[in-house]
Amino acid sequence: MIDLACSAGLVALALVVGVFYGGRVLLAGPAHHPRVERAGGSPLLGKGAMEMGYWALRPVARGCVLLGISANGVSWASLGLAALAGIAVAAGHFGVGAVLTSVSSACDAIDGLVARESGTASESGEVLDAAVDRYGELFFLGGAAYFARLDTPVLVLGLAAIAGAMMVSYSTAKAESLGVVVPRGALRRQERAVGFVVGAMFVPLAGLACDRWHLPDWLRMAPITACLGLVAIVGNASAFRRLRAVAIAAHPLNPVGRSARADALSGEPGAVNGSFR
Repeated sequence: MIDLACSAGLVALALVVGVFYGGRVLLAGPAHHPRVERAGGSPLLGKGAMEMGYWALRPVARGCVLLGISANGVSWASLGLAALAGIAVAAGHFGVGAVLTSVSSACDAIDGLVARESGTASESGEVLDAAVDRYGELFFLGGAAYFARLDTPVLVLGLAAIAGAMMVSYSTAKAESLGVVVPRGALRRQERAVGFVVGAMFVPLAGLACDRWHLPDWLRMAPITACLGLVAIVGNASAFRRLRAVAIAAHPLNPVGRSARADALSGEPGAVNGSFR
C-alpha cells in the first residue's frame, strides 16, 4: 500500500509542478538555465522539461544556502538516498524506490545550484558529484537486477543496462582525457534518472491495474522492464557511437580531430562538456 501511495504522490507532484510552471510560462515566459542551454535537449527529454526541473529546484537550492548546507553536503545526501533507493528496489518496494530516486536525482541537480549560488563551485566538488552519479545509478540498477535475479531475461537486461549507463559515462571521460569533441548522447544522465523514476513509479500502478481489471500478470513488471531495456539498448548504442566518434577524432591523421583537441586543451569554452555524460 505504501508503494502505491508513493507512486500516486509522485504523479500528483509532477502535475502540480507542471501546472505552476505552465502559469510561469504564460506570465513571464519559459525559464532559462545556463547548464540546460549548454547541454541542450534530446528526443527523450526536451529542454522545456529540463528548464522546468531547474526552475522548480532553484528555490530549494537557495533555501540550502540560507541554511548553510554546502553543495558537498547535498551530494553526500544524494548518495545516501540513492543507496536506500537501491535497497528498496531490491526488496520490491518500487514506489518507495521511485520517491527516493527522485529526491536523490533532485539533490544531484541542487548541489550544482548551491555551489553556484554560494560561490563555492570547485573541481573537487565536480569530482564528488560525478562519483555520486555513478554510484547512484549502480545502486538503482543493481537493486533492480537483484530483484530480478530469478527471472533470467530481466536479469540480463539489468546487467546490460548497468553496462550501458557506465559506458556512456566512460565515453565522455575518455573524450575529455583526449581533448576531443563527442556527439551528444541519446541517453544522458538526466534521461536515465527520469527513466529510473518513471519505470519504478509505474510498477505499483501497473499492479493495481492488473488486480482491478484482471490483466496478464507479466504487465506488473512491464514498466521497470521497459526502463531496463531502454537503458540497455539505447545506452549501449549511444556509448558505441560516441566511442567510435572519439576514436575517429583522436586519430593522428585526422586534422579536424587535432584542431578540436587543441581547442579543448587550450581552454576554449564548449569544446568538451561533462554535462553530456
